[in-house]
Amino acid sequence: MNTTVTIDLNRLPSLADLFAQFNAGKHLNRVGNHSLWAELEREQAQYEALFAALGYALKIDGRGFAWFHVEESSQNVSKTTRQLALLLMLIFEFKADAGVHLAKFTDWVIDQGLFDALIEKNEMLLKAENLADVESLAQVMRAASNYGFATADQGGWRLLPAVFRYLDRFEELARKAPDEPGDDEVEEAEL
Repeated sequence: MNTTVTIDLNRLPSLADLFAQFNAGKHLNRVGNHSLWAELEREQAQYEALFAALGYALKIDGRGFAWFHVEESSQNVSKTTRQLALLLMLIFEFKADAGVHLAKFTDWVIDQGLFDALIEKNEMLLKAENLADVESLAQVMRAASNYGFATADQGGWRLLPAVFRYLDRFEELARKAPDEPGDDEVEEAEL
């Protein structure tokens, strides 16, 4: 059975803006652009149908962000994406070690003080990625801002809800990891 969906373009006045943003690989955040978000939520079914008909997978997360989902192999991960993932992982690890609730990341200020602490704690790892200085980390955060993961705020940045994509992945990987180094060896020895 072939069902036809009627899309009323008059109900989508921000179509060009939303398509340009998503097609450029950027995320839309509820807190970053209230008017676009309100229209996207109001006309979600229309936008999903239209973008699907054009071959795009619009994903809207209830925590307040949306993007075009693209299935990519890990070989196609860009340098910027890899560096952003590393920086966010180190930030989350640092905050977890300090006992901070990770889901509250939108309240954190990412600034030079945090960069200095990350460099001190992870210098060798950051050197391997050519990120062992404050300016390099700031450049990654500027890229994060460009793609809707952060926003500039009083000499630093604040993370936006789209960072949940990274946090979800980090938590998934942590659940799959053995509890302690050597656990796999112990389990094999017991067999």
